Formats: sequence, C-alpha cells, structure tokens
Amino acid sequence: MSQLRDFFNSIGALFTNLFVHPDWHNVVDVAILAVLIYHIIKLVIHTRSNSLFKGIAVVLVMAGLSSLLRFNAVSWLLNQLISMGLVVLVILFQPEFRRGLDQLGRSKFMRRVFGTGAGKTEEEQLERPVQEIVKAMNDMSRKRIGALIVVERQTGLEDVIVSGTRVDAEISAALIENIFEPNTPLHDGAMIIRDRRINAAACILPLSEDPGISKDLGTRHRAGIGITETTDAVTLIVSEETGIISMAREGRLTRHLDTRSLTILLTELFTPERNMYSWLGTRRKEEREDEE
Repeated sequence: MSQLRDFFNSIGALFTNLFVHPDWHNVVDVAILAVLIYHIIKLVIHTRSNSLFKGIAVVLVMAGLSSLLRFNAVSWLLNQLISMGLVVLVILFQPEFRRGLDQLGRSKFMRRVFGTGAGKTEEEQLERPVQEIVKAMNDMSRKRIGALIVVERQTGLEDVIVSGTRVDAEISAALIENIFEPNTPLHDGAMIIRDRRINAAACILPLSEDPGISKDLGTRHRAGIGITETTDAVTLIVSEETGIISMAREGRLTRHLDTRSLTILLTELFTPERNMYSWLGTRRKEEREDEE
C-alpha cells in the first residue's frame, strides 16, 4: 500500500507547489497531465473496457478503506494486486493502447509531420471510401450477394475482430465484393471497418434475441442487429434473397436504403463531429414523403 500512498503524496505535493509556489514549469506539467488523463478517459469510457476501468477504481477505493480500517489481510491482498498494477493495466487495456497509438499515428498533426496524405483535403480523403462502399453495396444488391459490414464507432470491437481474419486494407469496392463473393474463404461472416479502413473479415457477431424481429429476416440480419444492441456500431446489410440494403443501429433496422441514403449515412459515420441523428431525420422525412 506504500506505493499507492507514495503516488497520492506525490500528486498532492505537485498541486501544493502549484498553488503555494506557482511556477510556469508546474503549470505546464499539470496541463500536460490533465490532457493525458482526459484522452485516456475519452479512449476508455466508450469502450467495453469501461467496466474494467470502473472495477480498477473500486479496487483502489477498497484498498484505501482497508488500510484506513486496518483490515490487514484484505489490505495485504490488495497491496499485492496493486503492486502489479502496471503489468495488469497493459494486459487488460492492450486493445485500447494499440488503438490509441494507431489514432495518434493517423492524426492530422502526424500526417502533416510525416507527409502522409499530402495534397489531399479532408473532403477528398472522406469521399473515396464512401463512394467505394456505396458502389460495392449497390453491386452486391444487384447481384443478390449477401453482405454484412460493421462500422466501428466509439465502442471498441476488438473482441469481435479477433474472431475473424485481419485484413487492414484501404476500402475499395473490388475488395469488398471479392470478400463477400460466395464460396470464398472470407465471405461467411462480418466485415469490420475501423478508421475508414477494412480491419477484418469473416468475424462472428452475436445474434439478436429480440422476439419482435420479423421471422422473414435470417441469421445475417439478426447478427447485424445483435452487435448494435450492445455497442454503438452501425451495420450495413445486403439481403441474399431480395437484394434489399438495410441499416441496423441501436437494435433497430432500417430497410430499403438507396444510393443517396447510403452516401449520407456513410458521410455521417466517417465524420464523427457531425450529428448522426441528422441522417435519421433526413431518412424519416423521405419515408414520410414516400408514404404520402
């Protein structure tokens, strides 16, 4: 417990020096620390590791209480666990660490420093993957080729990705259609798109157990809906029987998407700062107009 106590004492001394003996070094130091903590919380809070993060907080609180109340046995056990804290954190949050480093490498600042994507505006980099996915979806719809594409958002899907085959390739219509071509090794399962790249294929998704789902919908649609019930991912589905293009989000299915709807949806998905609900509002307005 001494390590934990020393850590909090160091933090307390830092803030004491900041307010009692203000110095620009301390101000910059605390500012950098605050930014790091903010980004770590932002990286973890919307992923499935959120529960692990809360569990670690509970362990720390219990450790403090056991030491205060002199529960020696419990305090010793928690002290042993905390002493391995760094190794445990690296193991538990390995997907989040990798994702954070990957996002750092793909940031605008790093692209400017290393010249990645030079000569292309943000709009041009966004337009190509959207067009490629829309083309692939329309082609597969016309040919009645079943497809299941999951677009990862804030919630990490690493546990789903490891169930399939890593691809890590740029988005292209030819590659998407080739993956879902019947009787090919990767056609059965879901494709995962992360950070505008095809991250994995042939991934296994949890099936929805919602009894309200139409019996006309098969396993592909149930899997597409199922992953959106537990995460904030958005799923695109092409029916093998009818060729209808559908979208699943938050456990709800929207069917009969056309080229315009797909383009708007994908643009919203690949531009996080935009409001996703604006697409839903546009879609519902179109449906009302069609009914009239």
